[in-house]
Amino acid sequence: MLEVRGLSKTFQSGGLLRQGQSKKAVDQVSFCLSAGETLAIVGESGSGKSTTARLAMRLIDSDDGEISWQGTNVTHLKGSALRAQRHQIQMIFQDPFASLNPRMRIWESVAEGLRVHRPKMNKQQRRDAVVGALQQCGLSSTSMERYPHQFSGGQRQRIGIARALIVEPKVLVLDEPVSALDVSVQAQILNLLKTLQQRSNLAYLFISHDLSVIQHIADRVLVMLEGKIIEEGRVADVFSKPKHEYTRELLASRPITHPSERQHL
Repeated sequence: MLEVRGLSKTFQSGGLLRQGQSKKAVDQVSFCLSAGETLAIVGESGSGKSTTARLAMRLIDSDDGEISWQGTNVTHLKGSALRAQRHQIQMIFQDPFASLNPRMRIWESVAEGLRVHRPKMNKQQRRDAVVGALQQCGLSSTSMERYPHQFSGGQRQRIGIARALIVEPKVLVLDEPVSALDVSVQAQILNLLKTLQQRSNLAYLFISHDLSVIQHIADRVLVMLEGKIIEEGRVADVFSKPKHEYTRELLASRPITHPSERQHL
C-alpha cells in the first residue's frame, strides 16, 4: 500500500547566527506497509519520525528517494496528477482542535475532502456521506451543526478520523494521534482505530514516542535515531529482544505501570 526507498531530507537553518547550517532530518529511510498492517515509527523528539511521515505523504518534497502509493510512483507528481492520488493516503494530526477550523460546522469540516475528490456530489449527498462517516466513528448525526469548541478532545479526534475516512483512503498516517488525550480517552481512540482497520483493511503508519501505545496497536516497529532507522522488526521481537543500545535505553525509560512487570531489588 505504501513503499518508500532511500528517502532523505536536509533542512537549511535560518537566522543570523546559524545561517548556512544544515541538518539531515531523514537519511536513507526505506520501508513498506501492507494492507491491514500497522507500522509504527518510534524515536525521541528530533529523530526524524514526523518528517518521514510528511515525506511519505508528499506534504514536503524529499531530496532523494522514491515513494509509491499502491504501486504508483508519486515521487515527482505535481498539481492535478498528485491531487488525483491524494485520496489514497490521509493524515490524522496530533492536536484535534488545531486541525479543525473553529469557524466551520462539523459537517462542513468533515465534508471538505469530498469537495476536492468527489466534486460531482451535491450538498445532500455530501451531508449523507458525513452522517455515515461520523457514525462509523461513534458520533451521532445530531452533532453535525455544532462547532469544534463544543466537543471534548476525544470527540474532536473522532471527527478528525471521520474527515480522513470520508474519501475512502487505503492508508492512514497517524502523527501522535492520542498524545494530547487523557489516558482513558486514548484507549477509546485506539480501540476505534483497531475496529476501523479490521472493518476496512486499512493500513496505518503510526508515529509515536509512547512505547505502551505502540505495543498495544502496532504489528511492526521502526526505531529512528538522528534521521536513520537503527532497528526494525515485529513489535514483540523488538520489545523482548532489542538489538541496538538506543532501543534498550528507550525501553528501559518507559514507565512500568503493571506490578508484574516491576523488578524488585
